[in-house]
Amino acid sequence: MTAHLLTAPAADTVALTLLTKTGLDAWLAAASPADAAWVKRLGFKAAPGATALLPGPDGQIARVLAGVGERIDIWSLAGLPGTLPAGSYAIEGDLDADTATAVATGWVLATYQFTRYKKSTKEFASLVLPAKADGAAVERFAKAAFLVRDLVNTPCEDMGPPQLAEAAQKLAGEFGATFNAIVGDDLLAQNYPMIHAVGRAAARAPRLIDLRWGDASHPLVTLVGKGVCFDTGGLDIKPSSGMLLMKKDMGGGAHALGLARLIMEAKLPVRLRVLVPAVENSIAGNAFRPMDIIPTRKGLTVEIGNTDAEGRLILCDALAEADSEKPALLLDFATLTGAARVALGPDLPALFSNNDELAADILAAGAAKDDPLWRLPLWQGYRAQLDSKIADLNNAPSGGMAGAITAALYLEQFVSKDTVWAHVDLFAWNPSNRPGRPEGGEAMTLRAMFDVIAKRFGSKQ
Repeated sequence: MTAHLLTAPAADTVALTLLTKTGLDAWLAAASPADAAWVKRLGFKAAPGATALLPGPDGQIARVLAGVGERIDIWSLAGLPGTLPAGSYAIEGDLDADTATAVATGWVLATYQFTRYKKSTKEFASLVLPAKADGAAVERFAKAAFLVRDLVNTPCEDMGPPQLAEAAQKLAGEFGATFNAIVGDDLLAQNYPMIHAVGRAAARAPRLIDLRWGDASHPLVTLVGKGVCFDTGGLDIKPSSGMLLMKKDMGGGAHALGLARLIMEAKLPVRLRVLVPAVENSIAGNAFRPMDIIPTRKGLTVEIGNTDAEGRLILCDALAEADSEKPALLLDFATLTGAARVALGPDLPALFSNNDELAADILAAGAAKDDPLWRLPLWQGYRAQLDSKIADLNNAPSGGMAGAITAALYLEQFVSKDTVWAHVDLFAWNPSNRPGRPEGGEAMTLRAMFDVIAKRFGSKQ
């Protein structure tokens, strides 16, 4: 079982009583006069996230009251592992299966620490797995989220294209998947010109990571993730403030690998393919330039309006390859545009899809799994903004309006109309600490996407 999640209570396990504001009065009326007086003295009002520790006659904690909202979600108890004294706690009362699994998942996610470069002595409280919780699901989601967080948090010096490929290869080895990488000039030989162009100026060669898993008779699900391990902006260089979080620009690739881990560990009956173009968008004498015209794997030519719009360039080659196999489902993940963050902020990934049924399923799963997305349109009225006078497309329309939409429209040019496809423009980062969500790299949409895939293609679990 995952650390800080116990399969059975210990002798000194403390009861954890969940109370809403409306339920507090009933609890006080039934409590002993001493306990009721103590709780009132503490000023505990059962506000969500608040706690009251009740002492026992031996001086130990006898019970913890925890305030929750009327709806208990994945983050309702996520503030407790780091604030309660270390020890074992068990939720009192009955939770339905979904709620029990959610709160246990949030508890474990709250114990994450990134300790690669700085050790920590912080201790966390442990939770006894609630009776109806799916312990295997909790472990799967925690491991997938921790993988994404670790990959995103690691700086480019230690998470460049070779190291990202090594992480994918390690994941493939764990689950018996096949791994391949097309590296450097082999990208040109095998017709991935955009991935090569974006990454060729870096000291570490660009590459296309390719992982395959599953029974050939099962429906093909292909995941594509943007793997820009660091983005200087290229010759259209970013200001220093714009580079501070660019180690996370491979967050889409991290999400593709995290979702792949979930699918493989759950043994979903799908044939999985993961494509991650991994590059550094660097500056050197051989860097690609504004107004260069570069061919793509699909055969369309692209005029470079801005070298800092490089994510869509590497994705278009990967999407063209993914689309060539006619997958039953094609999903791509990318930290693609600042425009999506301006519109929706850091918590809401932008969802684009050419299939209304798929989009509805993803939004519904996001709401059910406390893993929200917000749909933006593939508004064809903006398609003309991608036009170039001397090439098939321009990667960076002028004007700066609807940037998330025009980026998605660009990607749509590399996906067949009959391919069921969704594009997720996400932040992959928590700007500040919140219960269960420490500042730093974050896994978004994994629970929602896994739920959609499991329901569409069936689960052996």
